[in-house]
Amino acid sequence: MKKIVAVTACPTGIAHTYMAAEVLESEGIKLGVQVIVETNGSIGVENRLSAKDIKESFAVILATDIRIEKARFSGKPLKEVTIAYGIHHAKELIEGALAGNFNIYNHDE
Repeated sequence: MKKIVAVTACPTGIAHTYMAAEVLESEGIKLGVQVIVETNGSIGVENRLSAKDIKESFAVILATDIRIEKARFSGKPLKEVTIAYGIHHAKELIEGALAGNFNIYNHDE
């Protein structure tokens, strides 16, 4: 099964962080893609992405309204959107990843 990793985060980290995670995971299942989500919510980082998960993924989705550390995703196709976009357009994001529409993230730039 193809794998996408994602990070969801919002400034207050209460509802939207977890809503985005849930919809990304459920849309992934519908599309036959495993979506592993790290949440950065009010209680801190949960389900921190492992180096293995990142390496095995074919794309990265960042649905965040706060700044997160992105160096670990260098060399991966990556799409960064707002948390609201992640909630309302999860299917489109995953389909875009499957279609190869994400740009490769280079941390050195």
